[in-house]
Formats: sequence, C-alpha cells, structure tokens
Amino acid sequence: MAGSKMSVPLAAGLVLVLMVLLTGAAHAGPEMDPYKILGVTRTASQAEIKKVYKRLAKEWHPDKNKNPGAEDMFIKITKSYEILSSEDKRANYDRYGQTDDTQPYGSGRYGHRHDSFYFDESFFNFPFNSKNHRDFADSKYILHFNQYVNDVVPDSYKRPYLIKITSDWCFSCIHIEPVWKEVVQEMETLGVGIGVVDVGYERRLANHLGAHRTPSILGVINGKVTFFHYAVAKEHLRQFVEDLLPQRLVERVTDKNDLQFLNSWHELNKPHVLLFDQVPVVPLLYKLTAFAYKDYLQFGYVDQGLSETASLQKQFNINTYAPTMLVFKENIDKPADIIQAKGMKKQIIDEFMSNNKFLLVPRLVNQKLFDELCPVKQFHRRRKYCVLLITGDEEIFSFGNQAFLSFASTNTREVVRFAYVYQRLQQPLCDTLMQNKDNSQSPPQVVILERRNAAGKALYKPVTAWNGSEEDKQRLVEELERLQKDPSILIHDAVLPELNNEFASMFVIRWIYASHDYLSEVIDDILHNNWREMMPLLSLIFSALFILFGTVVIQAFSRPPKKNFVEVTELTDITYMSNLVKLRPGHMNIVLVLTDASKNILLSKFAKEVYSFTGSLTLHFSFLNIDKHSEWMNTLLEYAQDAAQIDADEDEGGNHKMDYTGYVLALNGHKKYLCLFKPVYTGEDLDSKSSEDEGGTSGARSRSGLRDDHAPRKSNRSRSMSTLQIHHKLDRLGLWMERLMEGTLPRYYIPAWPGLDKITPSK
Repeated sequence: MAGSKMSVPLAAGLVLVLMVLLTGAAHAGPEMDPYKILGVTRTASQAEIKKVYKRLAKEWHPDKNKNPGAEDMFIKITKSYEILSSEDKRANYDRYGQTDDTQPYGSGRYGHRHDSFYFDESFFNFPFNSKNHRDFADSKYILHFNQYVNDVVPDSYKRPYLIKITSDWCFSCIHIEPVWKEVVQEMETLGVGIGVVDVGYERRLANHLGAHRTPSILGVINGKVTFFHYAVAKEHLRQFVEDLLPQRLVERVTDKNDLQFLNSWHELNKPHVLLFDQVPVVPLLYKLTAFAYKDYLQFGYVDQGLSETASLQKQFNINTYAPTMLVFKENIDKPADIIQAKGMKKQIIDEFMSNNKFLLVPRLVNQKLFDELCPVKQFHRRRKYCVLLITGDEEIFSFGNQAFLSFASTNTREVVRFAYVYQRLQQPLCDTLMQNKDNSQSPPQVVILERRNAAGKALYKPVTAWNGSEEDKQRLVEELERLQKDPSILIHDAVLPELNNEFASMFVIRWIYASHDYLSEVIDDILHNNWREMMPLLSLIFSALFILFGTVVIQAFSRPPKKNFVEVTELTDITYMSNLVKLRPGHMNIVLVLTDASKNILLSKFAKEVYSFTGSLTLHFSFLNIDKHSEWMNTLLEYAQDAAQIDADEDEGGNHKMDYTGYVLALNGHKKYLCLFKPVYTGEDLDSKSSEDEGGTSGARSRSGLRDDHAPRKSNRSRSMSTLQIHHKLDRLGLWMERLMEGTLPRYYIPAWPGLDKITPSK
C-alpha cells in the first residue's frame, strides 16, 4: 500500500513534466529565414548585407510603398538586418536556427536553460565540464557534420578555418584553452573561421577530418585539411594560419615593377589593389582579404620603408603615418578609389573591396562574370540592363574601344552596366546577338540586353554600329533615355549560349601550383610523423610500388634472356614429329625452304630478318632442304595451289621442275594450317635495265630459264647475278612476319600433315 501511495505523486509529476514539454513544443514554430528575406547568401559579407538592407528598406518603407503587406515586410527586413549585422546573433542563427535572444537548444549540453528548466551546474563542479570552459568554445563555435559539409567546406574557398578537436574528459584541452581563446579572438576579427568539434558527440565528423586524438588543431582551406604540429602558442598558431594561404596571393611592388603590375589589368581583366604600409611583412589581414577576393582583384604590397618605393609614394602622394589602400582600374595614373586609416578594420576593407570588384568596363571572359555583371531579372524594381560592345582585339578597334570606355565612365545610372566582348573569343554569343548566320566577323556593334531567366533567355536590341564617333555616342544616349521610360523597346528575344571560359588555359598552371602545395603538405606530415593521418596515402604508395616491383621481377625471371643469335634447326624425318606434328598448341614453326647451293646465303639473310622476333616463346625456326624433300613440298602445296601459283623451270627432258627456293612456311602443327611467304626480288639488274621481281606475287621464272637459247650462256657475271637474286629473295620477310604476328595473313588448312620419310633421289 505504501508503495502504491508513493507512485501516485510520482506519476503525477511525470504527467506534469510531459505537459510542460508538450506545451513548449507547441509554442515552437517555424522561424523566419533572414537570409531569404534579404536575398543574400550565407557567405555574404557585412558590406553586402548592409547594401541590400538599405535598398530593401527604401523599397518597402510604409511611407513610400502602399502595398498592404509593406509594413509587415519592412518589420521582417529590419529584424533580419538586426540578426545578420550582429556577429553573435548571426552565428547563433547559423548554428541553431534561432532568431530570438533565448538560449539555443544546441547549448543545452553545455548551457543550462531549457525554457522552463534551469540547472545549477555548481552541483557538478568538474573543470572539464564547467560553464567557464564550455560557454566560450562549444556553445558558439561547435560544429556538426552537416554544418561542416554544407557551410564550412564551401566557405573555406573564401577564408581559412581554424578548428579544435576536443572532448569532455580531456585534461590537455584545459591547458591549451587560454591560448586558444586569445588566438580565436584575434583571428575572428581578421575574418578567419572558427570551429570546435567535440569527439564525444561528433565522432563522425572527427573521423571525417582524420582527427583521432584530443586535443588536435587543424586548418581547412579550399576544402583541404591540414593539421597543426607545433607547440600551442599564439605565435605558432598565427603562423599556421598564414601558412595555410597560397604563396602567390600578394605581389611585392617597387619602382621597378609598378608599371608591369598595374598594366596587367587588361590581361587579367581585374582591378588592381595597392597597399602602402611601413611594416616589412605583408599584414595577415591583407593576405586574408586577397584570398577572399582573389577571383575579382589583383593585390600588391608596397613597403614604405624601402628606398626602392620612394618614387611610388611621391607619385601618389602617400601619407607615411597611416596605411593607405588604392584601387586602380583602367586608368593606371589615377586611382579609382582610396582609403587611409590607422588600424583598418575588416568591415571597412570588405566594403571597400565589394564596391570595387569590377572594372568600369570589364570584358566578359566566362559565364560566372556574365551572371554577376548582368544578373537575371527577379523583380520589376530590380531590373539590370547590360550595354554590351561586340568588338575585336586587333589594333584597328582600339579607338572605338577607348571611346566606349570614356562613355561608360560618365554613366550614373545604377540599373545599367557596361561591358565588352571579343567576337573572336565568344563567337556563339556574338552570332546570336548580331543574328550572324555565316560566322564571319562583323563590324563592332553595341547591344542593350536584359536577362530574363537562368535558362539563358534574354531580351535585347542592337543599338548602333560603333566606331567611337560623336554620332554613335549621341545615338546610344537617346536609346538609354528611351529605355528608362519604356523597357518594351527591347523587341528581340533569344536564348543565349553559355560563354567560353577564356582563362581555361590557366588551369594547367593552377594544377601545378596545387600539386606543389599538396606535395609540401605530404612532406610536412611525413617530417612530423603524423602516421595515422598519412596511413591511407602511404598504404597506396607502398601498394603501387609493390605491384610495380613484383611485376618487373616476375617478368625478369619468367622471360628467358634474348639470345644474340637465331637458332635454326633442320626439318628432317627425325625432328619432324617434335617440330611440327606434335607441336604444342599456340606454337608455330617458321620453315625456310632452301637448296644446297643457296643454303649459306639464305640462312644468313633469314637470321637477320627474323632476329627481332626471337623473343617470342611461341615461335620456332627451321629450314627444309628442297633437294631432299621436294615430294613432301609438292604434296603440302597441293592444298594451297590457288595461292602458291608456283612457276617451273623447264629442263632438257621437257619436265617441269618446281622452284621453291626462298619460300617460307609458317606451320601450326596443332590446328593444321600454314601461311605462305613467296619471295620477292627487290634489287636492280646489273646492266641497269628494268628488271622483273624475282618470285613476285605470282611467282617469277628463273632468269636462266626464260629462254632455251640462253641456257648454255653461263659466265661469272651470270653467276654473280644469281647470287644477288637469291640474297634479295627474303627482302620482304620482316614485313610478312609482322603480319603473321598480327594474325592478318591468309591461312590454308590441310587435313593431315604428309610424311617426311621419303628423300628425293638426286639426279
């Protein structure tokens, strides 16, 4: 009974707790998304957010916008800007989706307020789980796997990240906490991303990063992870962040190379930034800025303490008491913008860079730049028009191009952007806008266009042929004024093709630089004995070396050494069975047919022709003496008379004597077929007359047997001619052997091999 009585209050307490939790869940509704309301990305800078806010606030202000929902929209815009303009509130929303000032649910593990519940942590007074240690690191900078993959990795292409790997029961983590806190406060103001991974709760992310011990510190840049190997000190961590950045971000500029640096704006299609400062090393903030805007601007640094920079300082009237930053566009003699202040803040620099990302008249070199300069129309009030000059890069177009630049520099309309494109490099786009059918280069022309959707649809109107005259400028001014009053003057529509990437050839250079950086990281890891992280790469390298070495060794021992001679055996009734009839499957015997008189000459020539094929284990070489075995030869070739077409010499008795001298047979004993080589004489006659081929494709008669009345006329000269003819009979044997190895020769099958036991009686 007592137990049942005590269970009643306990059950009532559980019901009460469930009701409170359900009530909290019922009040939890979907929060607004400040990024969507302002129309900015999660990686947008403070300068971009501020610029968008000003424009939207003017557009939706209730005093100017009579839309019934304008007031609510204005409140949302203001609230969104309030969240995103505060680094703490923005970080809080990015991690937990909270837009109010309450404690985020994610900090419940380390924080202590859950709507209606409050836990006093003093009851669990452990140093590695206390509020003093957790509030700074985990609640604000804690990373989750999806957040790392979706947010940190893409953002690492604009700024580096410094990430600490920790856990609850890590005593060493407590010792590095003061240094870590000091470094994070400094790096965060410079724009470095900060993250903390708790191994106890994010084991998956820790394994993904390759972190297997705590504490560990690593950097992430361009999606690549690099571990910190030195003692945890402020100077070391600062140098580690600096080493993460690419080496060629900022160029040193002096009086000797200033013109070369500034004049490269045309080739690179970028504005150029110069920072003048007294310190000999490039400030880290400037390097981080150069990395964030590397796709838009080219950065240089001028050390004011060097005598080699005195002319530059005098030319631009630089104040030596404060850092000065200049932006140069098309005019290298006069900066397009300038800021000068002691202790420049990141927010000021970001706003300065965002306002000077493009040249006055940039060249369309790829699709990404086209999308940013001429964005797709989203709302009626956000229309953007592009005035595009289609021209050429030859010298004859320079006057018109310069006139277009001077015209664009006087433009004050925010809705109009000026750009130009080289017809030779962007032929598909130019053909579409100029309605050019034959792909021929047309004279320069100005086109006004408005992009309507991401699929490439655009409205456009060719305005005028352009040569830079005052009439052309006046005509363009009139069209722009008409466009401002009536957008419907863009009467043509087309689907624009995607632009060619004119800087694609630089990919090889970037790949070389990336390979160099990767090899440097590998060497650094090896030197610091970070074997656990290096194990997959080392395993791959050693596996490849083992396979390569094993293959070489096996081939070296399995393949017999190549002989420096050709072993040729005679085909007789004793060797007949082993060399032909019982030859192993896949093996062939290459048999040279000769006589006693031609034996030495033909064997020497035969050895030279087939020497390069002696490395094959499936080929054997023999010779057949036709003086002994002419009957066997006659029987064998009866099966291939259509291919042989053997000519005969007519002896005194009127009989036909077959001449097989110089023939070569490739015999496959297992499959019972042969391939036939017929000798071809390629030499020239001794008396410089046009000679016939000896043993051509249809065979050739012996020159001594062409006419009966020439038979008795034998001399030393005729014997020498005969020797030359025999020597040249195998001239084409090398080519025939190559076709044999390729399997492209005709094959002549026989039912059975004739016996070789009969020897032809000599006459």
